Amino acid sequence: MLLHPRVVAPLRRPVATLLTVLFLAGIVAVAGGAPAARADGGTDGISGAPSDGTSIDGRSRFSYQVDPGQHLDDFYLVRNTGTTVQNMKIFSTDAFDTPRGEFSLLDTKASPKDSGSWVTFPNGSNSVTVPLAPGESRVVSFRLTVPADASPGDHAGGIVISVATPQGNIVVDRRIATRLYVRVKGALQAALTVSSITSTYHLALNPFAGSTTVNFTVKNNGNVALGANLVASVRTYLGIGASGLQRTSVSELLPGTTRVVSVEVPGVAQLGYLNPHVSLVPTVDPEALNPGPLREVGRDTTLFVTPWWLLILLFIAATIVIVVRLRRRVDGSRAAAWIEHTEAEARRKALEEREVAGVGAGVGAGVTAGLDRSGSRTDES
Repeated sequence: MLLHPRVVAPLRRPVATLLTVLFLAGIVAVAGGAPAARADGGTDGISGAPSDGTSIDGRSRFSYQVDPGQHLDDFYLVRNTGTTVQNMKIFSTDAFDTPRGEFSLLDTKASPKDSGSWVTFPNGSNSVTVPLAPGESRVVSFRLTVPADASPGDHAGGIVISVATPQGNIVVDRRIATRLYVRVKGALQAALTVSSITSTYHLALNPFAGSTTVNFTVKNNGNVALGANLVASVRTYLGIGASGLQRTSVSELLPGTTRVVSVEVPGVAQLGYLNPHVSLVPTVDPEALNPGPLREVGRDTTLFVTPWWLLILLFIAATIVIVVRLRRRVDGSRAAAWIEHTEAEARRKALEEREVAGVGAGVGAGVTAGLDRSGSRTDES
């Protein structure tokens, strides 16, 4: 079936937009790390890892404990794992936490302001481009220069490999990165705070098997990257436990990071008054500087849940009491009426018996009097 041009024209833009979205979704999937297929049949692939100067050395990230003003040198091994020649741009940048708690890095074109700006490569700049043939690898050296006025604590960033590949009318920027932690010695502060705690109760068919969702905000107010072990529970009257302990963990928060955390506590009964509570015990990375004692933090909130099961039981009990009382009242009325009836019957029968007895006595007396008047004999001399 052929469509009229006036019908086809309005459809061109939405269809083109849909195709573009689908194409970009494919690009994002490629940028996630899988080898990218090219139109010419080749594939693009990149990898990078910390190195000892000759090969990879088993480290999963760069982590340094340094003094302000210190310099140190290190190595990064980059490899072309694809089947095409690639120009790999290696640079450093700053890191940040996403609202979902994911470690992320600035965009390729964004200029770093923190630890990402402390790294320089052999050409003296903060980036270097390395052309690599398929299967080829190269060790790239870099220098970390910590400013003399660097603030104490953890400064997070990343060493990034970026490969920009033209595909049609767009350029695909595929990146992989290795984390970089620069831990500057000095006055360290490890401090988590919990705020804005709220809770919501979820009903269940079983009134003793509901659940409570607790939402709260965690902020790293210190200068050390911290994770946390989280324990959540729900209490009720007099601090009595209304649930078990729900244990989970909070992923690392970089200094200054704020995150909203949600945890669900199962097995909470409808008890009317509920007191959800969360407790966080901070944790520090094994490679971090020792920040001293880690202080546990916690917050709680109150929640009122209508105890429908109790109200239903009270309604049933009240109904039973009312029915029993009405039944007793009806039975009492019936008993009183029956007693009154039997007493009335007894009085009636007694009256009838007296009347019958009276009539019998009257008849007997009349007969006797008649005999005296007519049946008696008189002797005369």
